[in-house]
Amino acid sequence: MLNNRLILISLLLLVSQTISAQIKVSGKITDAKSKKPISYADVTLPNAGIFTITNTDGSFYLESEESDTILEVMADGFEFMEIPLTSKVNYNLSIELNLDGSLKENSTVELEEANISTRKKKYKNKKENPAYAILREVWARKKQNGLRNVPQYEYEEYEKLQFDLNNVDSAMTQSRLFKDMEFVFDKIDTSQVSGKAYLPAFLNESIYKVYGKNDPKRERKDLIANKSSGFDDNEIVSQTLKNLYKEFDIYENRLNFFNINFASPIARDGFSIYEYELSDTVNIDGIDCYRIKYFPKRDAGHTFKGDFYVSMNEFAIKEIAMQSTKNIDVNFVRDIFVSQQFEVKNDSVFLPKRDYILLDMTLFNKKDQSKGIYAHRTVSFKDFNFETPHPDNFYDPRNHDPYESGAFEKDNLYWANARHEKLSETEGGIYEMLDSLQQVPRFKRIVKSVEILGSGYWNVLNAIDIGDLYSTFGYNEIEGFRLRAGARTYFSQNDMWRLGGYLAYGFKDHQFKYGAEARFMFNKFNRFQIGAGTKRDVEQLGVQLTTSDGIMTRSFASSSIISQGANDKLSHINKTNVYAAIDPWKNVTIRLDGNYQTTRAADPYLFDIGYINEKGQEEEHLIDTNVSLSVIARPGAKFSRFGIDRYEHSTLAPTIMLRYTKGFSGLFNSQFTYDKLQAYFYKPFLIGSLGRSDVVMEAGKIFQPVPLSLLSVIPGNESYGQIPGTFSQIDYYEFVTDSYLTFILDQHFNGWIFNKVPLLKKLKLREVGFIRAAWGDISDEAIGMNRSDIEYIAPRDKIYFEYGFGIENIGLGNFRPFRVDFNWRGNYLELPDARKFGVTVGMNFSF
Repeated sequence: MLNNRLILISLLLLVSQTISAQIKVSGKITDAKSKKPISYADVTLPNAGIFTITNTDGSFYLESEESDTILEVMADGFEFMEIPLTSKVNYNLSIELNLDGSLKENSTVELEEANISTRKKKYKNKKENPAYAILREVWARKKQNGLRNVPQYEYEEYEKLQFDLNNVDSAMTQSRLFKDMEFVFDKIDTSQVSGKAYLPAFLNESIYKVYGKNDPKRERKDLIANKSSGFDDNEIVSQTLKNLYKEFDIYENRLNFFNINFASPIARDGFSIYEYELSDTVNIDGIDCYRIKYFPKRDAGHTFKGDFYVSMNEFAIKEIAMQSTKNIDVNFVRDIFVSQQFEVKNDSVFLPKRDYILLDMTLFNKKDQSKGIYAHRTVSFKDFNFETPHPDNFYDPRNHDPYESGAFEKDNLYWANARHEKLSETEGGIYEMLDSLQQVPRFKRIVKSVEILGSGYWNVLNAIDIGDLYSTFGYNEIEGFRLRAGARTYFSQNDMWRLGGYLAYGFKDHQFKYGAEARFMFNKFNRFQIGAGTKRDVEQLGVQLTTSDGIMTRSFASSSIISQGANDKLSHINKTNVYAAIDPWKNVTIRLDGNYQTTRAADPYLFDIGYINEKGQEEEHLIDTNVSLSVIARPGAKFSRFGIDRYEHSTLAPTIMLRYTKGFSGLFNSQFTYDKLQAYFYKPFLIGSLGRSDVVMEAGKIFQPVPLSLLSVIPGNESYGQIPGTFSQIDYYEFVTDSYLTFILDQHFNGWIFNKVPLLKKLKLREVGFIRAAWGDISDEAIGMNRSDIEYIAPRDKIYFEYGFGIENIGLGNFRPFRVDFNWRGNYLELPDARKFGVTVGMNFSF
């Protein structure tokens, strides 16, 4: 998901220094006869050894620090052209190529053992293409990262993250937004990939020492040094930038960018997606390599163009360059550029050498001239060691601090010697300029405003957060208009303890509500923590099966301004919670909760939750004392920060939870003894070109009869908003169970269908299909003890299901957060007031 704060921050954190490249060239290449653009033509500065490939619209940009006076242009089937360069900067060249009538269709030259065509040729089948023989050898060797084939390994990793503001023009430099900050525009640089003018805005460098073993799998990553461009406390910038990148293996058939599958140029089915041209041989690092150009066969949104180099002896990828096509169908992203370099060890093993990714992003408009940002990530690897073993306890995070003492205090001399590659003058100037920028009061105020918009909290005195500001207003049938004010301690992003609380008032019921909690973490390695809290509030309890034990949380359904039904089945709860939690293994949490809660109807005339106790007496209040033990696993999840509140990166990691709850009759006047077992599973799956499947499954059973407020209600949704994990065509408390099993599948096709329809393709809409199903049962004893006048129906004899389709990616320009779902109820249509069809609307800031 793209954080919608990304552009705002990048528009504010502006600095500049520059280097002057010796040569800058941009232009467009067209067919002299038809005037159509020529895509994927080779454009080269021969003396500088720099080249590129034109885009689908024929445009190109080249830049070199070495001087050159000649530009060479070569396209399949066209005459070769040399163009003299009369100045260092040559923008907007218009180059027309003539067809080369002297070339025959079968004209070829011998290159080692492969025939390389001198002009583009249509092959009857892929086996006639000489590139196929090379790629077949690449596939046969099943290349593997050498780090996974040795007993143990260690290496040094250098990471550089950078934000730039691009398409800087005179209108921006004269904007009143930058009053008192005009010095940031002293010099402006130009991107070597796109040719756009940009201002560097943020730089973060890190050096890690990485240790690993493969049997069993263990890895340890120690931060040796970190240097940030004056914004060490600005968590939003660095975390958002880190969250943009996914790890991928170029040898996989599909590559994950923004949780969207892109077809790899090395995919086994690549010949059905890409055109390949074997065009040259090149020596790289003393290794003779084939150069193969590739570009998509058709106008597809999740493909690349570029070239790669295959070592002749090992048939391994030595280098690869990938650039997304012009019509990339990813929100907020105009362009992706990837460069990877590898050390080739033998026929089946390679080692990473250097990765570089550039993302050209914009919030509202994808036009080339619109303002946006560059997000860069460079990672390099060196000093590999495969000989030194370490015991298992060496990798245990409880036995070492992943942040080396003094990692954030390294001086300039250390960085000058420790960097894997020297900073350019532009990059080096970021540190100095941002230090100056932070002294400007106006800039401080702007950054403060952006932080408030992004987090929903207003930090005062560097100690207290006021918020969540987005929860200030609410409405429901019981409270009417509701106001809420809250606060929490916040000294840093890695606080080991936190206090929080809120106060709310309903203007219809004229009652105050409140909540407060305290949480303390004693060990950042196993994350051992304890907490306690209490709250008194009005809530909708029938919208979540696997409930949260948190005090500060409140379901969206508890306040809904526009509803499909009356939101009056609310409960007044008074809850106290104490807990202890620990992570005995990475991404595995064991949590023990003790809860004391009283529950009564918020308005018994609208919704009665009374029951008959064990003595046969009628009760209005339920008193429940219980203890729950939960095991939550998030294998593969990635987090930033080590404090009590962590920032989670967007990944495809599953969530698996098992929970056992025991109720104790007589403890603190508790009225029921019961045993409750629950399981929860969530996982997004990337399904080739079909997009992403989001799967949610929940199951549970209560082994004794209990009152309504303790039973498991199949979560309904009476609002017009989309609430994850709920059933859109079920009313609150329509299905009540003590045993249940639910399944929800959302299939995001990412335009797989709509992109085949020309009109819909231009609208950039994306289709979603979904199905939701629930089975449940309820005992006669549970029904008999409850006084409520609701119908106690469980989907036992037939599984309840609903289905439908949605249209997402609705909006204007590049801002497309809206989704509309059309929901149909599949059965139980005979029930009174059953909603057969409904429309729900949601928002999702995703790629």
